[in-house]
Amino acid sequence: RVRLPRALVEEALGAVPKSALLAGKTAARDISLPRADRGFVMRTGTGAHGFLDVDTQDFRNMHIGDVATIARLANGLDQVGFIAHPFAYGVPELTSDIHGVGELICNTDKHIWLQPYNVENIDYLVKIVEAAGSTHARPIASMIMCSFTPLEFKVMDVEVLIQAGRAGLPVHACALPSAGGTAPLSVAGNVLTAVAEILAMVTLGHVLAPGLPIIATPLMFTLDMATGQALHACPESLQAKVLAVEVLRSLGLLTHTYGMGSDTPDSDRQSMAERAMLGQAVALAGADILGGVGQLQTATIFCPVQAVLDDELAAYLRAFVRPPEVSEAAFNWDELRQIRVGGHFLASDQTLALCRTQYRPGVFRRDRRDDYDKSGRSGAWEAARDRARALIAAELPASLPDTHARAEIARLRARADAEIAATATVSGRRAVI
Repeated sequence: RVRLPRALVEEALGAVPKSALLAGKTAARDISLPRADRGFVMRTGTGAHGFLDVDTQDFRNMHIGDVATIARLANGLDQVGFIAHPFAYGVPELTSDIHGVGELICNTDKHIWLQPYNVENIDYLVKIVEAAGSTHARPIASMIMCSFTPLEFKVMDVEVLIQAGRAGLPVHACALPSAGGTAPLSVAGNVLTAVAEILAMVTLGHVLAPGLPIIATPLMFTLDMATGQALHACPESLQAKVLAVEVLRSLGLLTHTYGMGSDTPDSDRQSMAERAMLGQAVALAGADILGGVGQLQTATIFCPVQAVLDDELAAYLRAFVRPPEVSEAAFNWDELRQIRVGGHFLASDQTLALCRTQYRPGVFRRDRRDDYDKSGRSGAWEAARDRARALIAAELPASLPDTHARAEIARLRARADAEIAATATVSGRRAVI
């Protein structure tokens, strides 16, 4: 077991950048962390291998064509700052990440998140985003590295740090402990495992890629001791995420964790209850990035309708966590103490000044019962489905890779298939450290 000197860890914490740019293909899509309003940024779920059809809600495997659907959808979700690629079928398994990124980057002008599946694939992923215009000054992608819990690292993830450093791509240092499985069952033990692994990644980054933005990403799970199922929306997982975010923020790190998601397989009432609890908890903890938009069944299914509902819920949460003004003007005491019997504030200067500052829902409903019944009892879910359909059918943004860049991306995808997938072998460098 390698032990990192306390002085080196403290040096790394002092040196790691306290801000990061997750650039879009245009400045209007840029994400600066931390946000000026100290609020959060959302991202879509990653790693899902299942997909719920927008029209039928039938479940099927995620197809490579669904990556473009997710991109088109997320292009129009105002609260979603960047997009992750899922695991897609319909392409060689060993290069699914390369094909997913190739599809994603050609269908969105937002920042994207890279998640390599093999050490051999990292170079291809970096070259694809560079072909699409990523530079050190304006990285249009960031990359995840993960610990191999408990307290180990795969060669692939150390290579992520090295190559991300060369390309100037910010890194999300991700720990994914499962309490009772790869971490102690207690909430405190789960948190300690994640924090220790993330501190190790920050220290490795300081040595291997000094000056590279590293975002602490505790993605906490808890095993259901009755079934062995990993859960991320249970009370214990919520407590672990909140505590880990608070500890890592206290160390001066940018933070990223699940802010949406549920353990149910459908976009149902339970799903909304779980993700509302999760989102509120981590938003109040001060996380910079809330991930998991659209994900169901513990991050294994993507649902476009749920993604629209999550976007709405994020807008609600953003309004909720924004501190209200507390001032003499806000109290409006002078007007209040002079109000006559039976008076009101409808024509108040303050009411007129603030009436357009309230949260206004997009798909959440505020209908009266009579109108609700007359509409055929069409509610937020139906409104979200209709919005999902419209966003998926919308025109793509103008600032996408040009013909030359697309040809280079296609060439890289084909070369990856020839060099990695066709041989059905990888280097074997699966050692952990």
